[in-house]
Amino acid sequence: MLSRFSHWADSRRIAHDDARLGVCLAFVAGAANAGGFLAVGQYTSHMTGMVSGMADHLILSNTRLALAGLAAVSAFTAGAMVTAILVNFARRQRLHARFSIPLLVEAGLLLMFGLMGAQLAAHTGLLLPLTVLLLCFLMGLQNAVITKVSRAVIRTTHTTGLITDIGIELGKLVYVNRHQRGATEPVLANRKKLQLHSMLLAAFFSGGLIGAAGFQWIGYAATIPLAVLLLLIAMPPLGRDVRARLRLRRRIAAK
Repeated sequence: MLSRFSHWADSRRIAHDDARLGVCLAFVAGAANAGGFLAVGQYTSHMTGMVSGMADHLILSNTRLALAGLAAVSAFTAGAMVTAILVNFARRQRLHARFSIPLLVEAGLLLMFGLMGAQLAAHTGLLLPLTVLLLCFLMGLQNAVITKVSRAVIRTTHTTGLITDIGIELGKLVYVNRHQRGATEPVLANRKKLQLHSMLLAAFFSGGLIGAAGFQWIGYAATIPLAVLLLLIAMPPLGRDVRARLRLRRRIAAK
């Protein structure tokens, strides 16, 4: 089974691998976001809403809620920072698994959420339940992974940009090009981009459906299959790095 995901998170990939990884991570994000809403009562990838809410709460003198929003935004930012640190460290070490390592961290934290969510929800950190901070951290971590992988072409934890780009490409698609004097190049839709972003949107939505249904049926444990999926994606490059290091040690020992 691991061969199916062999190069999705490898440092040596093709563009098709970026798309498959992006669709898979969009599904995970949609499931975690929707299931997380049922668990903690708020969406944890919606930083635009968080920042707007902070401004509203400050004007309404709800300082505690404004600080809670700041804590959520800070957790999301910290997740992105951790991804940048891990990816750049792995790049300096010339590892195949530079993108696998943050996915492995995400898988471990999703397992923690699935197995200990109820206990974490009972504890508060930075004015919010630890479950909220954990999910915000996960969303920041994952969004930074696919941003680094695709060089900022793909986003997976929010759909505003996706829907905007889909609208732009649909506008180009239906645009009627008339022959005019001095006309520049015809307006043409980027069909590959339209297809990719439509797939990402569909994956996020279907993940949301499954995540919400899963949480209703089995509770916090619904995130465990998501963690397993991330492990399947992350393990092949890690395995290649381990085997390469072992071969290097054998060569050194043989000299």
